[in-house]
Amino acid sequence: MQQLNALLDHLLQTPLLPVAMTLIAFQLGLQLFNRLNRPAWLPPIVSGGLILVTLLALLPMDYSQYYAGAKWLSFLLGPATVALAIPLFLQFHRIRALMLPISLCLLLGAPLAAGLAMLIAWGLGADPATLISIAPKSVTAPIAVSLAELLGGIGSLAVGIVALTGVVGSLFAPLLCRWMGCSDERILGFVMGLNGHGIATARAFEISPTAGAFSSLAMGLTGAYTALFLPLLLPLLF
Repeated sequence: MQQLNALLDHLLQTPLLPVAMTLIAFQLGLQLFNRLNRPAWLPPIVSGGLILVTLLALLPMDYSQYYAGAKWLSFLLGPATVALAIPLFLQFHRIRALMLPISLCLLLGAPLAAGLAMLIAWGLGADPATLISIAPKSVTAPIAVSLAELLGGIGSLAVGIVALTGVVGSLFAPLLCRWMGCSDERILGFVMGLNGHGIATARAFEISPTAGAFSSLAMGLTGAYTALFLPLLLPLLF
């Protein structure tokens, strides 16, 4: 046992073990996702996250030790998000024609996404730190964590809420659009990106390139807009 603890302490001095755990958990989640015929309610990020939590519970390692080694993987989310500019460029002729309704939808939708979630949590008795962590739920993880920590929230809680929001958005947005009789992939994609950020955007690309491009646009605009208005509005509330 002492040798195992010594080996673990040695591995924690490098990012090798946390990165390997992350990649293994995601690969197992991806295999489960494909085996279950790719259900929208169980994307690899959810099943992989549960596997990773199980590993952390079994090993003598806390979250801070894990994150210290795996945090550079979070940095890669930035370049991955920027790469979504390619499908945006390919669909730019359609986006330019809808610039006014897109802008109006963004100006109303992004504050509502944050405000309604905070209102529900406040009604259930959430404390200010939790409310701040919930506020950036509809933006991509790097922005959400930065905003939450900057404004006095909890970064790890924000990550969990962002992941849950993405799963819910990718699952229910297509169902609601179908229920409302909306078959326009541009609207569907924009709704998914505005509410469900990267996870819903990945699902949107499975629907069609058009839905994926508009979801990418909404995700990027919502992230930038939220990063501007939250630091201005939240200090007025707390």
